[in-house]
Amino acid sequence: MERNNSSSLRRGIALLDAVAEATAAGGATLTELAAAIGVHKSSALRLLAPLAEAGLVRVEGGRHLLGPRTAQLGRDYLDSVDLRALAQPALRRLVDESGESVHLVLPDLPDMVYIDKIDGPGRVRMNSYVGSRQPAHSTGVGRAYLAFAPAETVEAVVANGLTPRTERTVTDPAAFRAGLATIRGQGYAVDDIENEPDIRCVAGPVFDHDGAVVAAVSVAGLATRITPDRFERLGELVVAAGRTISAQLGAPPPQRGTT
Repeated sequence: MERNNSSSLRRGIALLDAVAEATAAGGATLTELAAAIGVHKSSALRLLAPLAEAGLVRVEGGRHLLGPRTAQLGRDYLDSVDLRALAQPALRRLVDESGESVHLVLPDLPDMVYIDKIDGPGRVRMNSYVGSRQPAHSTGVGRAYLAFAPAETVEAVVANGLTPRTERTVTDPAAFRAGLATIRGQGYAVDDIENEPDIRCVAGPVFDHDGAVVAAVSVAGLATRITPDRFERLGELVVAAGRTISAQLGAPPPQRGTT
């Protein structure tokens, strides 16, 4: 009996997942849901009954969609999330994979605020520390965030002034916007000694349950270690870390063909 209950629970969860996937497209019929989880229509109907009673599933015009109870559960989960604690496993894995220091950063524009930092093996001295602020326009984390932010957010940062931090800082508004477009295309940003002398950074975005950019994660270290030939691989690593954290925040999975 215990095994049968466990099996039914697994099928019920699979069915709820199938309803969730179909909801954005207008829902799914009983036949479509049964086929999606590989059961007969009678079994799917039996599994749907308690989900509907709990408000997890609703039916409109013969099509099954997520119910209002899922919104409450999602909100309760998000209210309980501690971003720094949630991101720790992904950040530690990023340190292991990159061998460099990593950061988790939130926007307080025109700056970015560092809410976590894990030093890599080299323990390179940088201006970043938990609670510190750095300009969004000249940092990899800032541009990883701005590349996916609304246009008005970008324009507010540009209007605040693209103050040079090093001789490499991009200060021309048109070139700055073009750089953000490149970041959107490749999925990650590179601070090529643009914020601190002799320091490079590769950063990726973090998204919330609405798909809005809310934070950024980065790998940073000495320019002699983070050389241009490592940009692509480090970019893959920060994008993967950002996606892991985003998924824990309930972000929708990236569409095929996007970064």
